[in-house]
Amino acid sequence: MANAFFNVPKAVNEPVKTYAPGSPERKNVLEAYKKMYNGQVDIPFYIGGKEYRTGKTVDITPPHDHKHVVGRYHTAEKEHIELAVEKAAEARVKWAATSWEQRAAIFLKAAELLAGPFRAKMNAATMIAQSKNVFQAEIDAACELIDFLTFNVQFMTEIYQNQPISDRGVWNRMEYRPLEGFVYAITPFNFTAIAGNLPAAPALMGNVIIWKPARSQVYSAQVIMELFKAAGLPDGVINMVTGNSGTITDVLLNSPDFSGVHFTGSTPVFNSFWETIGKNMNTYKTYPRIVGETGGKDFIWAHPSANAQEVATAISRGAFEYQGQKCSAASRAYLPKSLWADIKTTILKDVKSFKMGTPEDTSNFINAVIDDRAFKKLSGAIEQAKQDADAEIIAGGGYDDSVGYFIEPTIIVTTNPQYKTMVNELFGPIMTIFVYEDEQWEEILDVVDKTSEFALTGAIFSGDRYAIDYASKALVNAAGNFYINDKPTGAVVGQQPFGGARGSGTNDKAGSIWNLLRWVSPRTIKETLVSPTDYRYPFLGE
Repeated sequence: MANAFFNVPKAVNEPVKTYAPGSPERKNVLEAYKKMYNGQVDIPFYIGGKEYRTGKTVDITPPHDHKHVVGRYHTAEKEHIELAVEKAAEARVKWAATSWEQRAAIFLKAAELLAGPFRAKMNAATMIAQSKNVFQAEIDAACELIDFLTFNVQFMTEIYQNQPISDRGVWNRMEYRPLEGFVYAITPFNFTAIAGNLPAAPALMGNVIIWKPARSQVYSAQVIMELFKAAGLPDGVINMVTGNSGTITDVLLNSPDFSGVHFTGSTPVFNSFWETIGKNMNTYKTYPRIVGETGGKDFIWAHPSANAQEVATAISRGAFEYQGQKCSAASRAYLPKSLWADIKTTILKDVKSFKMGTPEDTSNFINAVIDDRAFKKLSGAIEQAKQDADAEIIAGGGYDDSVGYFIEPTIIVTTNPQYKTMVNELFGPIMTIFVYEDEQWEEILDVVDKTSEFALTGAIFSGDRYAIDYASKALVNAAGNFYINDKPTGAVVGQQPFGGARGSGTNDKAGSIWNLLRWVSPRTIKETLVSPTDYRYPFLGE
């Protein structure tokens, strides 16, 4: 039993290593990359702490060299998913009753392990299977995941410290119970940190998890499971299952023990979850928590007073880092005619200087898109733009999947603010620009706001404070993460809690206290210190 009020280590953002030539971190990650790239990993799925290998496997191939196999993962059948529900329920008995400081210690240890001995392996796995360059892997797979783990512990204590007032003779307390059942975590390919946080955040609060990583992220998901095991996470708290998404989801969303979903992925899939949950409400023991971050059609808008060089750099970085495969990546821009010539000159120079290829060559700024489906979608959009009269490709436009799924960073200029690539989410290195007349800057903000169903991230650029104030108000509902004079990507845990509304999700802000609050069910306790012994109140007297 705890006999003290404990303070946790103060959370600070993990410093980003440079990977400069000759640095030890560069040497370590490239050695890990080479070893893992030339090896063969056999990845099981995990239920109740036991590893399962069914023999029904899927090859793992790097997007930048899709004929090369680095391993395989085993897939679960329906009976395995049903077993996961059973084992999660068994694990919950002890885990939900575990003291908070013991849970905190596990995830703090995981953060320290990732900052040290696991760092190169986690980054290398992300570089290989998700085709991230070393810097993008570092800020994601290492730094952001470390930040999630440490800041979540701090946020947990802030939640627990929030207590009601007590009147004379009464002691009021609030306890924050885990949900009654299991949480289903569904994670995307593009961020290893998200893949780690979506199961870890509810687990920290005492919940048990059934986690399905994206098929193209299983390689680094395996390293995450190794990390949690090394940190001492008890068996059955996080169960990682791989296989047919439909089968897994069908079993879990039809279980009476389903208590919540923690999701990052596409809007249509999340909508289908919501619909299924609604139809199944009479099945569940409790109302499930539905938490999701979905799509984005993120914008950059520039006022005539903006700095052209700053806008161009925001486009080059915001649209093309990690091949535009960030939920927050800029994919549409609205630029004033007076600045367009200068912005155009700079971004064309930038794009021309980009090197593209394997992440093993750290001079490559651009790597491959994730798989053949993404390649076909993006190359199709490029071909369509080549044919459309209201679109002009001014940079890029090439693609090649002979070795890897490579799409050139492409810039489309359109005369139609409702052109397809201004409206539809593509999730790739394609930026579409609409140039407006300077005097129309106010009315174009209405176009920015109403063009997309999404509202995830957005950026405005201006040197005029009145214009900044006007644009901030005009776009108040257009983005959950709003940037002034900066690109719309790169949210940092503890600094810019992440999430959007409209078609972009429930805006429960990953990396904040608000997200953790979704994974607890508070119980108010009133203890009367001296109980009444007479039912009569004073007003009943003569």
